[in-house]
Amino acid sequence: MLPEWPEVNEHSYLNQITPTDLDALLAEGWRHFGRLFFRYSITEFEGEQCHVMPLRVSLVDWHVSKSERRTLRKNTDLKVEWGAAQYTGEVVTLFEKHKERFTENIPESLSSFLGEDLDEYPCELRQLNVYDGGRLVAVSYLDKGAHSVSSVYAIFDPEYSRRRLGIYTMLLEMEYAKGLGMLYYYSGYSTIESSAYDYKKQFKPQLCYLWRHPWIPL
Repeated sequence: MLPEWPEVNEHSYLNQITPTDLDALLAEGWRHFGRLFFRYSITEFEGEQCHVMPLRVSLVDWHVSKSERRTLRKNTDLKVEWGAAQYTGEVVTLFEKHKERFTENIPESLSSFLGEDLDEYPCELRQLNVYDGGRLVAVSYLDKGAHSVSSVYAIFDPEYSRRRLGIYTMLLEMEYAKGLGMLYYYSGYSTIESSAYDYKKQFKPQLCYLWRHPWIPL
């Protein structure tokens, strides 16, 4: 039986936010796309009402599982680079390929998630590039707070679907954040009911936020 579920639907525009304040907002279920910060507790998936729960992984307690190790090994031939976020021609081309995966809720552009001007992004944003030789095959974006990081968005080449690059970039983000001494990795929202975001639930130890309750094990 679900706990009492409040109706939360809030948003705010912030031009700039400190790392400590970003941590605080993430801990209260907030996300953001560019300067738009938002949180909501109810959504709709395939015509059904779903209960939204923010997720985070405790990096102090996280260790790579056997299945996660297999995903990492499968991609050891790929080259990984971290850097400042930027819109480039090869990133835009990859995004257009990434869009081909969707039959509904097709994303319009990267700016829908990151904002039009990355120079006006409200906090520190890191970009992860994954290459197969000289070919860009995956990109993900990671917000940095004081003691936590938040996965913003990821794209990958559909031709590489068997490599599980979406999961692979999340694992790289967690390894990167743990190496920095971060405490939490926020993967975004999922729902109590089955949905397209169930893949986020697989990482352990997973904590979920039930709005009127503290963060608890999923």
